[in-house]
Amino acid sequence: MELIPYLVAELDRETQKSRHALEQVPADKRGWKPHDRSMEFGYLADMVATIPSWITMILNQDELDIAPKDGRKPTSDPMTTSDAYIMALDGAAKTARQALAGTTVEHLHTHWKLLAGGKVVSDTTRLEFLSDTINHWVHHRGQMTVYLRLMGAKVPALYGPSADDNSFG
Repeated sequence: MELIPYLVAELDRETQKSRHALEQVPADKRGWKPHDRSMEFGYLADMVATIPSWITMILNQDELDIAPKDGRKPTSDPMTTSDAYIMALDGAAKTARQALAGTTVEHLHTHWKLLAGGKVVSDTTRLEFLSDTINHWVHHRGQMTVYLRLMGAKVPALYGPSADDNSFG
């Protein structure tokens, strides 16, 4: 399989798994966290729903400063329902799929930079950032399923059956 169709297929597989996880989001637990130093459940679910948009950014921008010196941070209305998370996921995956369809293997091998406060913290190929992004997405989705278990919500089958879902995700 060629590289770009492979990446699109991986995006589609992981989007479907994220959809299954987001279907279990309880509407009243946005601020819940298992420990004082843990991130809030809503923030974690936000990331699972929107990380595919990072793929679009990596392909269409040359860099991102995650802590700009002027303090600007993107804002959005907080999502609270499973339907809202799934709608965000579908939109982010759609634009990521379009960005992948519009790129070339040569572009994937060009460099992309991650900055913090104007300082380069990482500078590597777009392809490596895409791989890291998908791994990051999977990591946070796994973290989210632990939160679901601790809250008493159902844990979906993702890569195989769970105690709540006997299907083979």
